Amino acid sequence: MIIKELELKGVFEIQLESVCDNRGNFSRVYDDKIFLDNNLNIDWVQENHSHTIHKDTIRGMHFQFPPYSETKLVRIVNGIIYDVFVDLRKDSATFGKWSSIILSANDNKMVLIPRGFAHGYCTLTNNCDVLYKVDNYYTPIKENGIIWNDEDLNIDWYDKCMQFNVRSNKLYKPIVSSKDSNLITFKTFKEVYGSIDLK
Repeated sequence: MIIKELELKGVFEIQLESVCDNRGNFSRVYDDKIFLDNNLNIDWVQENHSHTIHKDTIRGMHFQFPPYSETKLVRIVNGIIYDVFVDLRKDSATFGKWSSIILSANDNKMVLIPRGFAHGYCTLTNNCDVLYKVDNYYTPIKENGIIWNDEDLNIDWYDKCMQFNVRSNKLYKPIVSSKDSNLITFKTFKEVYGSIDLK
């Protein structure tokens, strides 16, 4: 298991090591000793499984307010996703910045996203299965999110997803739930909440 911090502080790419033979393969997907060696002392309390039928489906960008903010450990076991995370942490040098990673069932990678981030993803293939551990309980009254196509954040869903799906001369229109289509803008988030204060 190789753990590497990405450009946004606290976000880690985790490359799993696989042992293969004629039967298939084996990977250890979590090891608390390795996590502790990398200063990741996390008490996971729930694990969720999200199945998405169609490619070009966007879920997000979701988060929970303190004291129910969540660290997420995201892994895909079927299909491919474009995974995106936005820094909403108070006093963070990268507040309002976003980054992304492609996760595939074949690449044996995970991403760890710390508390104080909004998170979402677009499915790049049909029938995507995403597993993610969280270190806090789902709490609907503390749940919120930022609209996926926010003009200020300017996440490049279009370029990444259209390029992956080899679209030509077609308007890219993802599948988005009515709930996610009515999330607030980043501007409204800043005006109403300011940031996520994790202290």
